[in-house]
Parts: sequence; structure tokens; C-alpha cells
Amino acid sequence: MKVYLAVLLAPMALLIAASGLAAVTSGWVLPMNRRHVRTPRLYGWGQLVVAFALFWQVIFGVIISDSNARPWGTLIGSAMLLAGLVVMMVGQLAGRDRGSRDTA
Repeated sequence: MKVYLAVLLAPMALLIAASGLAAVTSGWVLPMNRRHVRTPRLYGWGQLVVAFALFWQVIFGVIISDSNARPWGTLIGSAMLLAGLVVMMVGQLAGRDRGSRDTA
């Protein structure tokens, strides 16, 4: 992985991590996602996993140059990225509907 990709991925991972931390701690979600997210804390955990996976990809793509460790590291990072996206998707689908006010 080239350095210019790491320069783009690291700030993006930081922004995703900040958004995930806000969702986990306070339940706040970005305005563009509020309509779709039903369980903000679960969605936030998914964002934190995605951010960690992006950092993992940067570490194994740029910093670690061992030829045996790099393929396994990027494979694990890809699996974590996929797991984080699945958790984010479950956060959009599962849980109660935020718009419903049923008391029964």
C-alpha cells in the first residue's frame, strides 16, 4: 500500500471512530443517518470496528513489510471490516422503530 493511501485512510478512520464513539456514549448519530438507524449504540460499535479495521489495514499495508505477515494481516483486516459493516447494518435493521410512539 502506498503512503498516499495511508494519508487518506488514517483521517477517515479517525472520523469514523469519533462518530462511533459519539453513538456509543450518547446515542448521537450523524444527521444524514438518523432516519435509518434504529439502535444507535449498536451502530456505533459497528463504526468503531470499521475504524479499527481501517487502522489495521494501514498498519499492515504500510508499516509492516514482512512478506509472510502482510497477506494475513490484510485478510484479518478485511474480515474485521466486513464484520463491522454487518454490525452497522444490524443497527439499522434491528430494534424498535424510533418514530413509533405505541404504548400498547
